[in-house]
Amino acid sequence: MNKYMEQLLGWVDARFPLTSNIKAHLTEYYAPKNFNFWYFFGSLALLVLVLQIVTGIFLTMHYKPEADMAFASVEYIMRDVPFGKMIRYMHSTGASLFFVVIYLHMFRGLLYGSYRNPRELIWLFGMGIFLALMGEAFFGYLLPWGQMSYWGAQVITSLFGTVPLIGPDIAEWLRGDYLTSDATLNRFFAFHVIALPLVLCGLVAAHIIALHEVGSNNPDGVEIKKLKDKTTGIPLDGIPFHPYYTVKDIVGVVVFLIVFAAIIFFAPEMGGYFLEANNFVPANPLVTPAHIAPTWYFTPYYSILRAVPPIGISQFPGVVAMGLSVVAFAFLPWLDRSPVKSIRYKGNLYKGWLAAFVVSFFVLGYLGTVPADVWGQFGPWLGKADIATVIARIFTAIYFLFFILMPWYSKKDKTKPVPTRVTG
Repeated sequence: MNKYMEQLLGWVDARFPLTSNIKAHLTEYYAPKNFNFWYFFGSLALLVLVLQIVTGIFLTMHYKPEADMAFASVEYIMRDVPFGKMIRYMHSTGASLFFVVIYLHMFRGLLYGSYRNPRELIWLFGMGIFLALMGEAFFGYLLPWGQMSYWGAQVITSLFGTVPLIGPDIAEWLRGDYLTSDATLNRFFAFHVIALPLVLCGLVAAHIIALHEVGSNNPDGVEIKKLKDKTTGIPLDGIPFHPYYTVKDIVGVVVFLIVFAAIIFFAPEMGGYFLEANNFVPANPLVTPAHIAPTWYFTPYYSILRAVPPIGISQFPGVVAMGLSVVAFAFLPWLDRSPVKSIRYKGNLYKGWLAAFVVSFFVLGYLGTVPADVWGQFGPWLGKADIATVIARIFTAIYFLFFILMPWYSKKDKTKPVPTRVTG
């Protein structure tokens, strides 16, 4: 049997670089030996992407991308298709957990300087994945054709109309009509099911190829390729990704799947954060919900949008601020002037600003889920401003100052000496 398997493998290798790819990306790809908990999230992101594609394929078998039938087809999937409810909840829960995993993956980059030289291109590919994922989530959000889906799409597409000169044309092109309609649903379905998944898969492949070209970062920020065995050329602080980290990642996968299953079977709506109550009501263009809010993973940016005062009736300044709050991450490789990469060897200035940034992200995320006037208004001394809006403005300023002041505080920060080899 081994002889026949070797012959088959040889036949494949003569026509396709199977063995060489396995060696380059698994068995002979040497990763730092001190990976910790934070390094689970890259492989988990890949797992969730596969889950989303597979469950999405099954959903499209029964979904009808027509305004008159979309909501009913989702109800049909939930009620009559065998295991349809579970597949739908797997897809909706997977969307939220995808962002949980991605945010934690990005936070690990902030902790250990994974965006620093020579990994700038890896970081930029990762940012491309993040933007594509946001687009994928936005386009998919309309497909159930529920009340919140409809009005959320109407509000977000209207924001593009605030761009001077070309805005109305962009908004009309996105919707395929003057208002959110059947044409919009068909257009969003095409983007969600075909266009953006192809972009995502391409960017993920580029992200992994770039990573394996320069090597993985580690909690110490030490470049393991600088110290190699003189005989074998293997990094002294490296171990093969397979089997060591493939086996270790299984632990993270098992824990993730336990959480995933618990949410699906016991709390798929997650108190309205994963699936809003209004989305179980058919879309009605004549009835506006009392409070239109995006899904939780967009709420920090939505808070920034609301925090920036409009010019007259134009929300364009808020739209610009919202866009910059996302794009700002792409500039981190050039904003961070610290002589060290890892937070282990950075001083209190960076740690303090990172903590303030995380707090601002959570506060803005919460404020985006509630109406602006939920706590009433300040007195005349603040022009009767909404309390929630004032708080959002304070934390929006902190959010942006993390990036704006980074060249200063990262350079002035007192750092510790970095070891020549990883410390475990």
